[in-house]
Amino acid sequence: MSWKSHIEELRARERLAEQMGGEERVARQRGMGKLTVRERVAFLADPGSFHEVGKIAGKAGYGPDDAIAEFLPATMVFGRATLDGRPAVILGDDFTVRGGASDASIAGKMLMAEQMANEYGMPIVRMIDGTGGGGSVKSLETNPRTYIPTTPAWEWLVANMQRAPVVSLALGPCAGLGAGRVAASHFSVMVKGLSQVFVAGPPVAKAIGEIVDKEGLGGWEIQGRNGVVDNVVNSEHEAFAQARRFLSYMPSNSDELPPVLPSEDDPQRKEDFLLDIVPKDGKTP
Repeated sequence: MSWKSHIEELRARERLAEQMGGEERVARQRGMGKLTVRERVAFLADPGSFHEVGKIAGKAGYGPDDAIAEFLPATMVFGRATLDGRPAVILGDDFTVRGGASDASIAGKMLMAEQMANEYGMPIVRMIDGTGGGGSVKSLETNPRTYIPTTPAWEWLVANMQRAPVVSLALGPCAGLGAGRVAASHFSVMVKGLSQVFVAGPPVAKAIGEIVDKEGLGGWEIQGRNGVVDNVVNSEHEAFAQARRFLSYMPSNSDELPPVLPSEDDPQRKEDFLLDIVPKDGKTP
């Protein structure tokens, strides 16, 4: 009895997982001006530092010879990496697989990522592009039950707000739980013209008599001004840079002190405008 066939299937799953939702859906993702989840991980993490967890998680189909014939990966990619040399957890939604909606082992991967950040005391960067585990009609058809009122992994999202720095990058339409994950963070960023944050999309709004597009529901001009997100940037690459910069100011967790770097600022520097910035007249704002 040999394990060779099992190992070959694992390698096959890994190769198929790297194809994400397939050529057509990957092309559609890029056609919308968006990077794929694996490209995002590569640009965010230090080169060669990403160690993926759960790559083979998904749903497989088998041929008559019991060899794997098709594979639909889970809608999230996550693992450990370093950002500017410091350990962090990276979690990214894969919009090319069912639009990032609940499918396969998505709830388990989200839970494990959030739990890993909490237990290891590591910052977590969420790259959100889709509902990210909020459930879907398709999942209800295949598994006729609901997890409401429980929300998968939400207790870990809440726990991480007092444990380690949490960064959320809205990199596409973020609906339902995806929108909640954007808000439940210490630092959040949207990309102009690329991301929107709302509870439910235009079809739901239309059902109650309101005709509005994604930007009108929760585009950057709305959410960037009302405080739902902290910053708005022009590109995904700027979002990655802001995530790294924010974390550079933060300790890795609540048990540590923030990093100390040599200052390049002259300690004797004076800013004369400070003499006049506060009016002497107490009635003047």
